[in-house]
Amino acid sequence: MENNLNQETNIVAEGFTTTDAMLIHWQGHRRLTRKVIEAFPEDKLFTYSIGGMRPFSAMINELVSIATIGLQDLFKNTPTSLSALQYHRDKLPLATKEEILDSWDKVTVIINTLWAQLPQESFYEVIKAFGEFEGVTSDIILYWIDNEIHHRAQGYVYLRALGIQPPAFWDRY
Repeated sequence: MENNLNQETNIVAEGFTTTDAMLIHWQGHRRLTRKVIEAFPEDKLFTYSIGGMRPFSAMINELVSIATIGLQDLFKNTPTSLSALQYHRDKLPLATKEEILDSWDKVTVIINTLWAQLPQESFYEVIKAFGEFEGVTSDIILYWIDNEIHHRAQGYVYLRALGIQPPAFWDRY
């Protein structure tokens, strides 16, 4: 029985994944989302919608806001409120597909830079993301990734409805 307890303790201490693996996983999803952005005709990126969903450009603006401001907030004592994010104020500063892709690439660099500065123990701390959502940092980051996957899936629906074959969902390289 004592051996089983020690094994359980080691499993809990080691965790399921590493912070480096989590970053690689997230960046794989970001590469795929970038391919979905590239697949959109420019005019449809900003105007096309189905069933009351936002245009894909608005969804991308949300993902950009959450990733950059969310990670930056991990270094501040006072988080940015959700209502202060650009996408919540219906402010879309990105007006062309090229601007969206450039912004996406800049966010990739920001994520890599900030990630490297996060102390390992911060991934296990309880925080309040955007001053509203309390949880363990790693769980909140996983939510951001889930949110990206959700919006990318909406982009897939749009592309298919437009008669465009989206990138393979498993192609994150």
